[in-house]
Amino acid sequence: MSKPVDSAVSAVRTYIRHHREAFLDDLAEWLRIPSVSAQPDHAGDVRRSADWLAAKLKETGFPVAEVWETAGAPAVYAEWPSDDAGAPTVLVYGHHDVQPAAREDGWDTDPFEPVVCGNRLHARGAADDKGQVFFHTLGVRAHLAATGRATPAVHLKLLIEGEEESGSPHFRALVEEHADRLAADAVIVSDTGMWSETTPTVCTGMRGLADCEIQLHGPDQDIHSGSFGGAVPNPATAAARLVAALHDDHARVAIPGFYDGIKELTPRERELFAELPFDEEQWLRTAKSYATHGEAGHTTLERIWARPTAEVNGIGGGYQGPGGKTIIPSSAMLKLSFRLVAGQDPGHIEKAVRAWVAEQLPAGIRHEITFGGATRPCLTPLDHPALQSLVRAMGRAFGQEILFTREGGSGPAADLQDVLAAPVLFLGISVPSDGWHAPNEKVELDLLLKGVETTAYLWADLAENWRDAG
Repeated sequence: MSKPVDSAVSAVRTYIRHHREAFLDDLAEWLRIPSVSAQPDHAGDVRRSADWLAAKLKETGFPVAEVWETAGAPAVYAEWPSDDAGAPTVLVYGHHDVQPAAREDGWDTDPFEPVVCGNRLHARGAADDKGQVFFHTLGVRAHLAATGRATPAVHLKLLIEGEEESGSPHFRALVEEHADRLAADAVIVSDTGMWSETTPTVCTGMRGLADCEIQLHGPDQDIHSGSFGGAVPNPATAAARLVAALHDDHARVAIPGFYDGIKELTPRERELFAELPFDEEQWLRTAKSYATHGEAGHTTLERIWARPTAEVNGIGGGYQGPGGKTIIPSSAMLKLSFRLVAGQDPGHIEKAVRAWVAEQLPAGIRHEITFGGATRPCLTPLDHPALQSLVRAMGRAFGQEILFTREGGSGPAADLQDVLAAPVLFLGISVPSDGWHAPNEKVELDLLLKGVETTAYLWADLAENWRDAG
C-alpha cells in the first residue's frame, strides 16, 4: 500500500516551486549590496541593505518593518501578529552584514555579483547570513498559502542585526533597549548550519566565552641575568608557570571553582552525539593538526561542544630578536580564553581566574588582568516542546530523521536568551562546504529551499503543540 500523501506538504512544495525563481531573483538583488560592516567605507551599503530588507519584509506582508538605529550599524525589526491571540510568540534572529570580500582574495567571480553554478548560488552572504535570513520570507508565505490563513499561526517577529560580522558590539544594548517589543516565547536563530548535505541536524546549544589578558611585571626594567638571575623573580618564568598550572594531568582546567554548576551530558545526549557520522581523521586534517587532545573521558565531539575549556591564545615576554640577550625581562603577558557550557556564569569564571592568578604568582611579580566582554552559553533541552516542533518540521521537509549537534563557538544568541528569558533554537541549512568567510562562498539551492519548507511547517506545528507558551 502506498504511503498517504501529506496534503500540507504537497501544498507547501507546490507554492515553493511556483515562487522559486522570484525568490532567488530577490535574494540575488540583496546579495549585490556589499554590506560589509567591518569596513567604514561600506557603512552606506550596510544601511542600504537594512532599508532594502525592511521594504522587502513589508512587501512580504509584515505589517511592521522598521530600521532600528544603534551606535553602529542599523538593524531591522519586523513583526506579523497572528489573529489567534493565544498563539505563541516567536522571534527569528539573523544578520544582514557580511564579511569583506574581493576578487583578488581568490574568488572565481565578483563576490557581490551572484552566480548560479549547477545547484549552487555563489556570492558573499549567500549562506552567511542573507540566504538563511531570506528563506523566512518565502517560508511564511508558503505557510499562509498551505493553511489558508491570513496571518501566521504564531506571533512572528524578526530581528536582523547589522554588526554580527564585527562582533555585535551594540547588539546587547539594542536588545535591552527594545526588550518589551522583542518579548518572545522562543527565539529561532538562522545563522548556523547542519552536519552535512546528507545528514540534516538541529543545533541545540552554543558555548559561551570569557577572555582575558594578563600583564606580569617584575623588575622596573630589563636587567642582567648574570648579576641578578636566580635572585629576583622572572615574569617570563611566572607566565610559563601559569600556563603549566592551567590544566591537570587529565587536561581538566585546574582553576578552583571552574566547573561549578555545569550541566553534564546525559547518557542520551552522548548517544546522540555518537550517532553522527564523525570521521576523526578527516576532522584532524581540517584542523591542520596531527593528534587529538583534551579532557580525559570525553570524545572529540563532546570536548568541542559540551565541555568547558581554557586555551592559551598568546604568550610573550623578554627578548624576541636574533641571537641571545642575557636578561631578566621586566614584563611578560598572557592571553587566555575560556569556552563555557550551560550552567557556567562568566562573572563567576572571572572571579575564579583572578583569585587563581593571584594565588599562583610569587612575591615580586605584580600583575594586571583585563577581561573582555563575555558571552553566556545557551542550551535548549531535548524535550523542550519548541525544539520538538522544529525537529518535526525539519523532518517533514527533509523526509528523514533529524540528528542533533551543538556549536563549539559562541555568538549573540546568548544575549537574546539572557535578556528575553526565552529558549534559543537553531534553524540553519548551511553545510561546512559553503565556505563561510572564505572565497567562493555558496549555498546549496536544494538545502536553501528545504529551509523555506521547514519554516512553512514550523509555525503551524508550534501553534498546535505549544498552546500554553504564553
